[in-house]
Amino acid sequence: MAKNKGSRILITLECTECRSNTNKRSRGVSRYLTQKNRRNNPQRLELNKYCPHCNKTTIHKEIK
Repeated sequence: MAKNKGSRILITLECTECRSNTNKRSRGVSRYLTQKNRRNNPQRLELNKYCPHCNKTTIHKEIK
């Protein structure tokens, strides 16, 4: 029998500074793939991660 879908889902985290800065030196946007439990964390996730385009640790927000 098939397993049920479960409560863990894949999400994408994107750098907020790369998205909002129009005068950046490179064209890329830092993105990370991770999982979250939708029962424990129904709201959007925000984590501090390293951005190679900004060369520093920035806030990465969940995108759909």
